[in-house]
Amino acid sequence: MPVPDMTVHPGPPLFSKHSKLPGRTLEPSDYPSLNDAARERLADDLALFFAGLHAIDPSVMRAAGAEPVGWWDTRDDTLAPAWSLLPPELRAEAEAAIRDYHALGPDPLGEVYGFFDAHGWNMAFDHDAMPLCGIFDFADSGFGPPHREFVQVSLIDPDLARRAMRAYEVRTGKALDPRRVFLLAAAMRLSELAGAVETGENVPMILDFVTGWLRQQAVR
Repeated sequence: MPVPDMTVHPGPPLFSKHSKLPGRTLEPSDYPSLNDAARERLADDLALFFAGLHAIDPSVMRAAGAEPVGWWDTRDDTLAPAWSLLPPELRAEAEAAIRDYHALGPDPLGEVYGFFDAHGWNMAFDHDAMPLCGIFDFADSGFGPPHREFVQVSLIDPDLARRAMRAYEVRTGKALDPRRVFLLAAAMRLSELAGAVETGENVPMILDFVTGWLRQQAVR
């Protein structure tokens, strides 16, 4: 998988430089236009990318400076302002999702070095020939549970997440739990909504994201 080949210049100021990957971002609105073969290829490319990262010796990445990934704030007092914004028919489901999220035990697949930010804005995709030309922005990479890789993928389209999970299982022999991915995504979206309420920024947009996620059933 092509990724940015950075040259770091110590400066001052400190900066990095790399050649631009060909292609453009993959928006959720772009995904329906992909044919089935392109969807399968994209899912398998992502699965191969994830499997390769997850197989790296953790000690190598720790020595390179990789750290545990950050987690979303889903404390009761943090989420409290978000509940009243949800449609009544979704609030009970959202509250149940957070309860189930808090009840999750450790990921049965342990922790790995991963990318954890594979949404379409971090992809260089060729919309004509339809291959994935590369992935960029490793700022959120680090150590975390394998299931979390598929949270951001699901934000492109739950169908892509489902396909990528199947491809990952074939490549690694490791079983994934779609429900765990759904709960992780629900926690992320609700935490984002609470943060938007606190800052007063992008509340309608984030609310649409949350309600759209809770209404779909594809990853579950």
